[in-house]
Amino acid sequence: MSLLPVDGSEDASRPQEETPRLDGTAETEVPAGQEDGAPARRIPNLGHALLFAGFTGVLLVFFELVLAALGWLPGTVQGGATKVLHPKMQLALLATTYLTTLLAAWFFYPHLWRRGFLDGIQWRWPAARGQAARLLGLGLLLGVAVQFVTNFITPPKTVPVDDFLRTQADAWLITLFGTVMAPLFEEICFRGFLLPAFAIAYDWLSLPRTEEARARWQSTATLTPASLIFSAVLTSLLFALLHASQVAHLWAALLVLFAISLLLTFVRVKTQSVAASVLVHGAYNGFVFLAVMVQTGGYRHLERMTQ
Repeated sequence: MSLLPVDGSEDASRPQEETPRLDGTAETEVPAGQEDGAPARRIPNLGHALLFAGFTGVLLVFFELVLAALGWLPGTVQGGATKVLHPKMQLALLATTYLTTLLAAWFFYPHLWRRGFLDGIQWRWPAARGQAARLLGLGLLLGVAVQFVTNFITPPKTVPVDDFLRTQADAWLITLFGTVMAPLFEEICFRGFLLPAFAIAYDWLSLPRTEEARARWQSTATLTPASLIFSAVLTSLLFALLHASQVAHLWAALLVLFAISLLLTFVRVKTQSVAASVLVHGAYNGFVFLAVMVQTGGYRHLERMTQ
């Protein structure tokens, strides 16, 4: 494969870092700061993804321990009842965990990848900005479709998200978190890290165990259709399970979440942009909250949700 440096002249002596394109074609770039002689590699791989997810989990536990040490973490009170962490505190805990993880990733992964964090996860805001109206419209349309489907699902009497809709202030906070912070972090985690990582791992395990096959695989960033399908299904399964508690582990609702994740994955693959799937995800969540706002008169009559 011919290697071209950024100035366009041929230079086979300078290796290139490769980011797998999820539409099955190869893309090769020379990242700023690439050291001569450094081997090409596919990013983000499974190790990078597990490190991101693991750091998030450890950080969440750490912040919970801090709250416990400060006496702010609720526990069992007299009579056997269990106090629940206040919604504002829960959102603050999650937001702090997400922001800290993203900040750490922003500084850590460029040293590991020899390229910027946004380049490594294929953020590509210009690709999303050029189709912003269509992507937001798709998210709203998805919200309408899911709203229609859920009319045929018998919901449980209460779901955990109801705890965030007790007061008007809490409702507005969960709306802001759910339309901005949650889509941003979840898409970076699932579509930025896990989706390419699982596909890369699948292709690697499917290779013939010969040096020639491995060298040929390493020389291109092309992903096979089978790896993309495998990764899309596995990623969507994990996405649905992550939200299982929010829908009281209702199987029908989990299937809906699985389908939503598949659509978000399709957008990510089609546009080659994580920013694009963030826009669709945010618009979908926004429609869900908009429906609640309309039902409750701008969160002024939250009691209508139980009527």
